[in-house]
Amino acid sequence: MADMGAFREAVTAWAAGGPGGPARELAARLPVRAVVLLEGPSDAAAVSSPAARRGRDLAAEGVCVLPMGGAMSVGRFAHLLGPPGLGLRLTGLCDEAESRFYTRGLERAGAARQEFFVCAADLEDELIRALGVTRVAELVRAEGDLRALQTFLRQPAQQGRTSEQQLRRFLGTKKGRKIHYGRVLVEALDHDRVPTPLDALLTSL
Repeated sequence: MADMGAFREAVTAWAAGGPGGPARELAARLPVRAVVLLEGPSDAAAVSSPAARRGRDLAAEGVCVLPMGGAMSVGRFAHLLGPPGLGLRLTGLCDEAESRFYTRGLERAGAARQEFFVCAADLEDELIRALGVTRVAELVRAEGDLRALQTFLRQPAQQGRTSEQQLRRFLGTKKGRKIHYGRVLVEALDHDRVPTPLDALLTSL
């Protein structure tokens, strides 16, 4: 039986130059009604977890959470999935610094009216500020990464940065860490402390 994971893989292959037939067939069979375009897998983890905590199964609702592999890919995915392609509703999260890629890519794909939600710096920054430095440090300790964090904080490059900036940088220093902590930080949030862009995205769906 086809599932949303198969559709996501088909779209990713299509965007890489493969045939569009499999994605079109799966979109109709499932059916898919909306696609959440995200920069990478850490963002996808941070979106899926609070949705599940709210008792929602986005895939069952016809929503595909799709990491694109970078903000500069948004134009290509919007062209395939938006008005010129499958005609699906598009939404997603983006970093403030990358918002220009989204604006330009959506305009070129004729999807400028689609609604995207912008994080102040990035999603990790939003989560760190929502939880607070002390709570994030507790979570790092609980995950067994305290020694790695202490070593990182002693680096000359980290001196003069705020605690929030240091933690944000730490989460991106090791492959897989951002994905892991995307889930950890979201799951530690109180229901009323979900960052505004993430809460607005989920509400819009």
